[in-house]
Amino acid sequence: MGNLSELLMEELNCETAFTIPVFGGIPVAESVVVTWVIMAVLIVAGIFLGRNLKVENPGKRQIAVETVVGGLHDFFYELLGEDGKRYIPYLMTVGTYIMISNMIGLFGLKSPTKDVGVTGALALMSIVLIEYSGVHQKGAKGFLKSFAEPIPIMLPMNILEVFIRPLSLCMRLFGNILGAFVIMELLKIVAPLLVPIPFSLYFDLFDGFIQAYVFVFLTSLFIKETIE
Repeated sequence: MGNLSELLMEELNCETAFTIPVFGGIPVAESVVVTWVIMAVLIVAGIFLGRNLKVENPGKRQIAVETVVGGLHDFFYELLGEDGKRYIPYLMTVGTYIMISNMIGLFGLKSPTKDVGVTGALALMSIVLIEYSGVHQKGAKGFLKSFAEPIPIMLPMNILEVFIRPLSLCMRLFGNILGAFVIMELLKIVAPLLVPIPFSLYFDLFDGFIQAYVFVFLTSLFIKETIE
C-alpha cells in the first residue's frame, strides 16, 4: 500500500515539462503539453477530414464524417432545442477533447484529465457558458430575477448552486479518472500479468468515453435548465 500511495502522489503531482525563459521563468505543466498535442491532432484531423467536401456524390470519408457529426448534432439538439443550438459546437468540441484525453494513456502519455487544474478549467468554462446562456436568453434583468424563483426564499440556494455546479463537474470527472488509476494499480498488485490488460482497455476506452459523455450531458442539462 505504501507503493500505491507513492504512485498516487506521483500521479497527482503536476510535473513541469519545461520552463519558458521569460519573466523569471514560466513553468509549463505536462498536462498542458499533452493538451497541445491533442489540439494539434484535432486540427490536423479537421483539415484532413474537411477538405474536398462535395454536395453531390460524396465519398465514403465524407459520409462517415457527416454521420458522426450529424449524429452528435442531433443528440444535443434534442436536449437543447432551438434556443440552445448555438452551444452545440462547444459541447461537441469539449466532449471530443475529454474523450481523447481519457484515452491518450493507451499511447503512453499522461491524461490531462488527471490534473485537477485541467478539469477545473473545463468546469469553469462550462459554468461560464451556462450562466451566459441564461443572460442571453432572459436578459440581465430576467436572469437576476430567476435567482428568486420559484419563491424568493430560494435566493441563497440558487446563488450557492452557481458555485456547486462547477465543483460537481470538476470533481466528478477528476475523481472518476483518478479512481480508475487506483483500481488499475491495485489490479497490477493482485494479478500483475494478464488480468490488468482487459481492465486497462475498459478504463481507457469505454470508461473514458462514458466520462466525456457524462460531462457534456450534464452541461447540456444545466444549459437547458437555465434557458427555460
